[in-house]
Amino acid sequence: MKYPRHPFRLNVGFIVSNEVGFSNEFPFDFDQVLVEDDLEIFDFHGSATVGRTPQGLLVTGHFVGKITTQCVRCLREFQQHVEWKMTELYAFNANSVTDSGLLVPEDARIDLAPLIRDYALLEIPISPICQPDCKGLCPVCGQDLNLGNCGHRPGVDDSPFSALSNLL
Repeated sequence: MKYPRHPFRLNVGFIVSNEVGFSNEFPFDFDQVLVEDDLEIFDFHGSATVGRTPQGLLVTGHFVGKITTQCVRCLREFQQHVEWKMTELYAFNANSVTDSGLLVPEDARIDLAPLIRDYALLEIPISPICQPDCKGLCPVCGQDLNLGNCGHRPGVDDSPFSALSNLL
């Protein structure tokens, strides 16, 4: 199945009804998964462990995958490897809520999709580069310099400090 309906919705009722210290691991392994409407992850692997505490359910996870993004130098799309760990507490009541504001729903089904989306997006670099030696685009004609040389030479520096280069 290419896109499971709710791949990150977990029924944790059996954990809630168990004693403090009980935990269960939920593995995830998808070739391609749509986390939310705006995020698709390829080669997604990882697992989430949900453990019972006196305050609520502690969710810890480790995930890896690839997200399609755009190179800031050549503007080509490429697969960016992302890897992250997360730890969040789903509280049983409002008195135990942490800064994340997560509560265990009454139906005891938690959806990790919003958390996975947020953590995955935080792992994308601010300036993603497709490869370390990416040459970018020609500033004159816009040709991708990774595909070949367009023949344009870098122009004369017209900054007010260009005269200082003669001193070197």
